[in-house]
Amino acid sequence: MNQMTNPDLQTVTKVTHWTDTLFSFRVTRPASLRFRSGEFVMIGLPGDNGKPILRAYSIASPAWDDELEFYSIKVANGPLTSRLQHVQPGDPIILRPKPVGTLVHDALKPGFRLWMLATGTGFAPFASLLRDPETWEKNERVVMMHTCREAGELEYGRKLVEDLQNDPLIGELVAGKLHYYPTTTREAGPFMGRITDNLTSGKVFTDLGLPGPLDPEIDRAMVCGSLAFNKDVAAVLDGFGLHEGANSAPGDYVIEKAFVGDGV
Repeated sequence: MNQMTNPDLQTVTKVTHWTDTLFSFRVTRPASLRFRSGEFVMIGLPGDNGKPILRAYSIASPAWDDELEFYSIKVANGPLTSRLQHVQPGDPIILRPKPVGTLVHDALKPGFRLWMLATGTGFAPFASLLRDPETWEKNERVVMMHTCREAGELEYGRKLVEDLQNDPLIGELVAGKLHYYPTTTREAGPFMGRITDNLTSGKVFTDLGLPGPLDPEIDRAMVCGSLAFNKDVAAVLDGFGLHEGANSAPGDYVIEKAFVGDGV
């Protein structure tokens, strides 16, 4: 691959390592790239044989940002992340500027309360959506449920949520609307348990002081996690009477099926 002429090359501008297994990085944004907050693109690095190794990554920055942010796990023997975790500012990254995805407002019917349900790095598209004014203009309540095994794995999301109220663009919109519910499943913490369990038992409603249970008349949801998580949450949402939507047919909830999980 000729790095001088590849039109899909962007440059890393910042790298932050959150834990031994999680990191985020920012890259330059092509001037022509337009995307809806919540969508994903293909990014990667050149392989040893010259062919690029590409994976789908949700864009963690909002649509208005001058740069693109991504949030990733580190897999020791992963074809891509074993190398991606070592990138430094100034390094080239391959980015295919064709954003797609289902975690967009257009795929949901209008509602009153929006649930963002994520495990691990499935938080990435919500990092984009939480910083988008449209999220706050379209919903009276936003509940961000993020579950990881240990507290340290929640830090990226926690810091982002804490910074929202000071965001000059959306700080005033967020006030009184956001309910943040981070839970752990392995390490003891203030809130614990799986998202599916906390929804079905009603614990999340009790803990946050919200009326429950989920009601298809007012509740909408976006889901991003492992394949197993997505399937389990879909079953819970179906049980409450919510129906899955898509870009072509808006519904009560949407699921991102291109999540980057184990083995990357």
